[in-house]
Amino acid sequence: MRHPLGLLSALILTVIVAAVLLAPVLSPQAPGVAALKAAFEGPAAGHPLGFDSAGRDILSRLLYGGRNTLGGALIALVVALAVGVPAGLLAGYYGRWFDAAAGWLVNLVMALPAMVVLLASRAILGSTVWVLMVVLGFLVAPGFFRLVRGIVACVRRELYVDAARVSGLSDLRIVSRHVLIVVRAPIIIQVALVAGIAIGLQAGLEFLGIGSGDAPTWGAMLNEAFKNIQRAPTLLLWPGLALGLTSGALVLLAAALRDGLEDPTGNAPASGAAPEAPEAPASAVGDTADSGAERAALLSVRGLGVAYPHAGEVVRGVDLDVRPGEIVGLVGESGSGKTQTAFSILGILPEGGRVSRGSVIVGGTEIVGLGEREHRALRGTTVAYIPQEPTSNLDPAFTIGSQLVEPIRYKLGLSRARAVRRALELLRQVEITDPRRTFDAYPHEISGGMAQRVLIAGAMSCEPKLLVADEPTTALDVRVQAEVLELLRTLRGDHGLGVLLVTHNLGVVADLCDRVAVMRAGRIVESGTTEQVLGDPRDAYTRTLLDAVLPLEVS
Repeated sequence: MRHPLGLLSALILTVIVAAVLLAPVLSPQAPGVAALKAAFEGPAAGHPLGFDSAGRDILSRLLYGGRNTLGGALIALVVALAVGVPAGLLAGYYGRWFDAAAGWLVNLVMALPAMVVLLASRAILGSTVWVLMVVLGFLVAPGFFRLVRGIVACVRRELYVDAARVSGLSDLRIVSRHVLIVVRAPIIIQVALVAGIAIGLQAGLEFLGIGSGDAPTWGAMLNEAFKNIQRAPTLLLWPGLALGLTSGALVLLAAALRDGLEDPTGNAPASGAAPEAPEAPASAVGDTADSGAERAALLSVRGLGVAYPHAGEVVRGVDLDVRPGEIVGLVGESGSGKTQTAFSILGILPEGGRVSRGSVIVGGTEIVGLGEREHRALRGTTVAYIPQEPTSNLDPAFTIGSQLVEPIRYKLGLSRARAVRRALELLRQVEITDPRRTFDAYPHEISGGMAQRVLIAGAMSCEPKLLVADEPTTALDVRVQAEVLELLRTLRGDHGLGVLLVTHNLGVVADLCDRVAVMRAGRIVESGTTEQVLGDPRDAYTRTLLDAVLPLEVS
């Protein structure tokens, strides 16, 4: 409604489609009925557009011809979408051998001259227009494949996609929710272009006389009009006008839809009428944490090695433990292997990375060699992730509330109303003063500090036992850093969480951590209590790190 050209084009297409669908009702007579004595006659009673060279009613042939022309284009479009879009999604999201094989096949198909293939198909399969349109669908499917594959290959590297994976969402949900929304606008434009191409090619074939015999189509009407252009030039007007209006309206409508989808103003998902009464969250550890099993490690890493094909081992023989209610700092310079260790624990190593040796036990489950489905079952409920760069880890296409509610409903099986109440309560727990306003906001409408709190709320949403926090305060100013650290300390005390804090900031370690492990070049060079490691370091590298910062007062 906000796009006048889009509204006009939608009305034109609606009228055209309705007219061809109602052809039996609107047509004065059957399209094949001929009266030679009426050949080339102008409009008459009951025949508003007159007659063609064979005395057939032009309006009838125009309406029935639209059925065949638009129906053929629809077949080609459906085939192209069904082949190109899923293949592009798979190749772009997973890559590897499927991407290589699909890319080779697509290049082969695109190298084929479409008109020659259609002519050869007509000779082999017959002149039925529907069959030719199926062939055309396969010929134009590579356009959808390359479009979708290129966009998805970029989107899959976005941090908010990694955040969705770590929250425990399946690949199908991630693709349908976070990836398809990015490719939908280009697909809409491509649909309009392909539909126009299909209509034009079909009309061109019919114009050349390569069609379905006597079946009425707009291209066949053009062919007949061209043969009689000297005697009745107005015969070109009606099929030409139908083709031009349809193709133009398709392009304008696609552009309007694209603009509407890309403009989020006023399109925020409804947050529902769920009451805001807080729902008391269950403790992640419970009252049984006072038993002797409390100190059993939530995370136990032994001899961990992480390798890449061209870089060799980047993590070597790492040993690490995190117990309930304990915050362990993993500290080291950039490139020391901290994040690779964290990603190994979460099962989200980048493409090409693998655990080359060792053992990683999370919540009593050995995760080395575990399949993606089993990893997904642990994420969100047993282990959760707080990433750095908070705004990049939130999908800009969805509200904060929508992104919090989705994992809660998927992992905990709650109704939408209960999930909304839990999300609002989580926002209160992370000390956001106006939870409802933040719930309804988009990521660009909140500050970096609030975004980091939202990510902490998301990590806590499914009541995990272990948090892996990767540089959670890097992008924040000093005051907000202090607030976030205090929040982590409060959550640890309230829920008995175990926290692995990946950082290069020794000040954060001194302020927050119970124990610390120092990494260099992929190895743990020193570990122990915070007081011991920072107050009386044994390794020369640790002393170098301490000398590089201002004097620290270890509490």
